Amino acid sequence: MKLKKYIILCLITSLTGGLSAQKTMTGIEVLKKDNFKILERKRVGLITNPTGVDNSLKSTIDILFEAPNVNLVALYGPEHGVRGDVHAGDKVENSTDPSTGLPVYSLYGKTRKPTPEMLQGIDVLVYDIQDIGCRSFTYISTMGVAMEAAAENGIEFIVLDRPNPIGGEKVEGNLVEDGYISFVSQFKIPYIYGLTCGELARMLVGEHMLAKDCKLTVVPMKHWKRSMDYTKTGLQWIPSSPHIPHPHSAYFYPLSGIVGELPYLSIGVGYTIPFQMFAAEWIDADKLADRMNNLNLPGIKFRPMHLKPFYAFGKGEHLQGVQVHILDYKKARLSEVQFYIMQELAALYPDKPAFCKENESRFDMFDKVCGSNQIRERFSKNYHFDDIKDYWYKDVEDFKKLSRKYYLYK
Repeated sequence: MKLKKYIILCLITSLTGGLSAQKTMTGIEVLKKDNFKILERKRVGLITNPTGVDNSLKSTIDILFEAPNVNLVALYGPEHGVRGDVHAGDKVENSTDPSTGLPVYSLYGKTRKPTPEMLQGIDVLVYDIQDIGCRSFTYISTMGVAMEAAAENGIEFIVLDRPNPIGGEKVEGNLVEDGYISFVSQFKIPYIYGLTCGELARMLVGEHMLAKDCKLTVVPMKHWKRSMDYTKTGLQWIPSSPHIPHPHSAYFYPLSGIVGELPYLSIGVGYTIPFQMFAAEWIDADKLADRMNNLNLPGIKFRPMHLKPFYAFGKGEHLQGVQVHILDYKKARLSEVQFYIMQELAALYPDKPAFCKENESRFDMFDKVCGSNQIRERFSKNYHFDDIKDYWYKDVEDFKKLSRKYYLYK
């Protein structure tokens, strides 16, 4: 009997990853457990979207609206809107939330920063959105400018923290430089910055990276560690945008999103594997796969593929290229892959350079996402990643040292 119990215990341990494994409690779960004490006797405004849910997938909007000791009075919608009913890049309009009757103010339309009129009658702004850990994803920009607005209007700001889905250990890319601050590079942080949104908010205040510092409170998670990617949290994934449908989409977004700013390749947006591939009409899939695999990039493998996109780049055309497979996430250097793709394509097809006259209209956006024009200008001379590698990583170690001051998790 003892042997049977031991075998069952071993099976449970192997299936769950250990008896100590616990589902991560996000900030909204911790706030609920504390009976919303920090919101009592305050008029609350909530910045959220469909990713703002508790562990049972109930919307933070409805949780705060139904809580007897919380006075939720307004909602604020970032890109895609509070209920996720707006397509990527489309403007969000002011409206009324049909479920609660609350006013919804757009933070992705005429303004991306809450105006004094939008904040009238608000005592505290609460932020609850699942980020993906990449600088060019616009939700952290929304958070930052909303923090500035809160400071300017004497309003408290609360972040309900959530996991960084690619963990808290990866840091890649140079800091954003003067002249390249934009909504896709709002702060002087690396492209992959290795912080949760709560930790980043602490850094923005602590390092005076905002126009005006706000009174900030972060409600930390429980049972989350820096070594955990999203699959280790036990949480369900809700698409943070239409092209981030799965937790692993967060790994691939920084792997291809920079080159995706050019009308040069399909990166899978418009097909079934967004951000996970590189393809064009003029590519020979087998040749490109062979060249990429011969680079022996750590933790990465390339598979030749053929496709016809349903929309966006190459719609209805027969494209060839490679699908990227991450075999060892810990070893993989995500953001490098797109530069190696451009390198090998330039060698195979010298008449098809990424930075040609036809793509010139998108150079500005490419530079904004990179946080500098130096990446494009240095790379385009020879199309060798080695020419930009030192520049791309020049700020990483200093940022790691600085950011440790703001860690909430080990």
